[in-house]
Formats: sequence, structure tokens, C-alpha cells
Amino acid sequence: MKAVVQRVLEASVTVNGERVSQVGPGLLVLLGVGKGDTEADVAWMAEKLATLRIFEDAAGKMNLSLEDTSRQLIVVSQFTLYGDARKGRRPSFIDAMEPAGAKALYERVCEVLRARGLTVGTGIFAADMKVALVNDGPVTILLESPGSGAAPTPR
Repeated sequence: MKAVVQRVLEASVTVNGERVSQVGPGLLVLLGVGKGDTEADVAWMAEKLATLRIFEDAAGKMNLSLEDTSRQLIVVSQFTLYGDARKGRRPSFIDAMEPAGAKALYERVCEVLRARGLTVGTGIFAADMKVALVNDGPVTILLESPGSGAAPTPR
């Protein structure tokens, strides 16, 4: 699994002119599901998103997580994170999971985050979404679950 995590002052998702999600201060997460991702990747990603310390404490240090604050997040499915443009001019999405499996794992990440007590907004899987945000900082973090072969186990 891959994620682009952006600390935001506000973010929203609109589909067909209708706002489907909106948050104040929190996170906007673009989440891609790759071939071979499993429930272990879901658990890793949800844990990392809930506990990633990228919000400032009273001393101005990035020391607080979503779980430490009353902030919210929007998780948007984003298969294009698996686009490989190293060859040619058109990205290949061969490493992205097929839609039915990707939707199930994407929804599962959102479920696990909600079970942790977090408020989770979403986009609409496979829809043409308009995503708006005001990045705070800006702070943008790239995450890859261990199943994608890139990241260590969270502490």
C-alpha cells in the first residue's frame, strides 16, 4: 500500500457537484492499493496513519498524532500512486490491485481507522473526484507498507 499524507487546515471531496466529505484541521490521505497487498498492509497503514506524529505540540514540535488531537482525516482512493512512468510517456498501472480487491482493502483501512475512534471522511471509489485542500506547513509524507517492500514496521 502507498499513501501520500498531507497535513491540512481544511480539505474536501466533491463528486458530481456534491460535497461528499469535508474536514477542518487534520489529514488528507491519498491511498493506493497494490497487487499483493493484504490485511497485514491494512493494519500497518491504519496504525501508521493514526499514530504518525506530524501535528505540533505546545512547543511547536511535530509531536502529536491524529489520536492525540481531535483532528479528522479524509482517505481518498488513488490507484495512480502505482503509476510507473520510468519507460515511455504513458504510466503503466500494472502494479495496482484490480478494482474489486482494491476497494475492499481501501474500505477496510477506513473501517480500522474508525474502530480506533477517528472521524474518517472518504471519497467515492472509482468516481471522478474533485479534491480541494489547504496544505498546512506544507507537510507531506509518503508512506509505503512493508508488503510493498519499502517501509519498516511502525514503532
